[in-house]
Amino acid sequence: MSVTKLAFSTRELPARDQRAAWRAWFNPVFDLAWTAEEAHDPFEADVATWAAGGAVFSRVTAPGLHSVRNAAHIRRDPTDLWVIAVGTIASRIGLPDAELRVPAGAPFLVSLADPVESARGSDDRLHLYLPRDRFSTLAPQLDRARGRTIEGGLGRLFADYMHLLERALPTLSEAELARLPDAMEAMVAACVMPGPGSVEAAAGQMDLTRLERVRQTVRRRLHSATLTPASLGRDVGMSRSQLYRLLEGEGGVIRYIQRQRLRAIHAALSDPNEERPIAAIAEACGFYEPSTFSRTFRREFGATPSDVRAAARAGLFLAQEPRPIMLAETVSLSECLRAF
Repeated sequence: MSVTKLAFSTRELPARDQRAAWRAWFNPVFDLAWTAEEAHDPFEADVATWAAGGAVFSRVTAPGLHSVRNAAHIRRDPTDLWVIAVGTIASRIGLPDAELRVPAGAPFLVSLADPVESARGSDDRLHLYLPRDRFSTLAPQLDRARGRTIEGGLGRLFADYMHLLERALPTLSEAELARLPDAMEAMVAACVMPGPGSVEAAAGQMDLTRLERVRQTVRRRLHSATLTPASLGRDVGMSRSQLYRLLEGEGGVIRYIQRQRLRAIHAALSDPNEERPIAAIAEACGFYEPSTFSRTFRREFGATPSDVRAAARAGLFLAQEPRPIMLAETVSLSECLRAF
């Protein structure tokens, strides 16, 4: 068992063919509408799609577009899925009996069993497709919630969860992938239509998502001398007790911050192209006392900062990132939804 990824891009195509290729990818699930004047404009866009525990997860990076799924599309492609999406900009979603205005960063839920239109500007958007057959236990909640945004703290938490899923999917082991469907189901139930017991069932997934939010905040503020447990709690919207409970397994809040700083320094020293002095790298990550830094670094990694830098420059830490496979234009979203 492994996580399957499919990727498609229009960037290597002639500009005059880019829109037609993008439309072909989404046909017949959606159609894309544009004016005659726009028809020959460049349309550089990318989509990456993963199998995700019975669901399908995708990231779409594209210029502004107007997508349409109407009764004719539903007849040609009667895909019965719910879609939870989150983007970086506000958008307008047209539904059979209403128009949904979605704020930037807010997850929203629609059903592909219903006609739906989407109009938005250039965006980087995540989609989670949930087949009704696989997630049938959620059907009553998802049917009631379709055509709505997921609001408040749970909405922000689910948006963070979507970003965490994207980063985690390529790294999942076989055992982790086998557990993913139940974990995803619990998280969706807790955030989309919370009810008695649903939040408790998803507690582990929520903690993972909160931990990722903490990690990102710490990474952004590594250089700051004012990065303390109190300021971190304010930044991530957690009380002192919540933060300490979350990071108890990491050795506590102060230890977690220190470890993230040390790991960032280690990564920089492992880069043979990094030319800054070691002291400058340490200061940029919040260590301002050289002797304390060197002693702490060696205790963490069993080697001095100079040893790590020397090894990297000798070529001992070089790694080649695998390039994603770009499949032929004939592969489509519809095929992905059926294959996964």
